Amino acid sequence: MFSIGDLSRHTGVKVPTIRYYEQVGLIEADERTEGNQRRYSRAGLERLGFIRHARDLGLSLDAIRALVALDPADHATTHAIAREHLADIRDRMGRLARLEAELKRIMAACDGSHDHECNILEAFADHGQCAHEH
Repeated sequence: MFSIGDLSRHTGVKVPTIRYYEQVGLIEADERTEGNQRRYSRAGLERLGFIRHARDLGLSLDAIRALVALDPADHATTHAIAREHLADIRDRMGRLARLEAELKRIMAACDGSHDHECNILEAFADHGQCAHEH
């Protein structure tokens, strides 16, 4: 059995985060000691490792909750979750590419010297307004 500190050391997940994952039902202690300390099995350690990896990949807690609740044979739902996450990643990549292009355009208009008026802040403000209007 592992203590919450052991899980933290093995997975790199901070103790308060492990407690939060317990609160939201992603992981649970297998038992408690007489002193009310949480104890986890190897399966709990593996689940926390899975959660950590899924979070590192950018999956939401809702998606992780759906994945851990699945029957391993439910390939259709697993693929649906993966497709949804891939679509989200592609959307974010598109927004980042547009932001990159805008930043390049803005920076090309101002070389950072003090001998002219720089409009970078105004461009950010204009871009922010456009983003909220869409």
